[in-house]
Amino acid sequence: MTYVVTDNCIKCKYTDCVEVCPVDCFYVGENMLVIHPDECIDCGVCEPECPAEAIKPDTDSGLEKWIEINAEYADVWPNITLKQEQPPEAEKFDGETGKFEKYFSPKPGEGD
Repeated sequence: MTYVVTDNCIKCKYTDCVEVCPVDCFYVGENMLVIHPDECIDCGVCEPECPAEAIKPDTDSGLEKWIEINAEYADVWPNITLKQEQPPEAEKFDGETGKFEKYFSPKPGEGD
């Protein structure tokens, strides 16, 4: 089992989770984070740190799309290990539905 970042991270991109990750398995895109499935050790410390509740265990039902997205983009986006400032409008987008179709960007973000 591993953890995956889901659509509520899009446009919120809180980075509280990256600071607690003992194996630095987070990768950053222009407007969201992903977890590398081969690096995640299933410790679970990141899940409660996410203010947007966007991190889920890959055993939850209906996450097949997010398992694929995390794996695909973790291979091409830069690693992030330090907390960054959240986007100015993060709270506005927290909880919005359909964020992947509206806002997802495949562009890499700024790693550290």
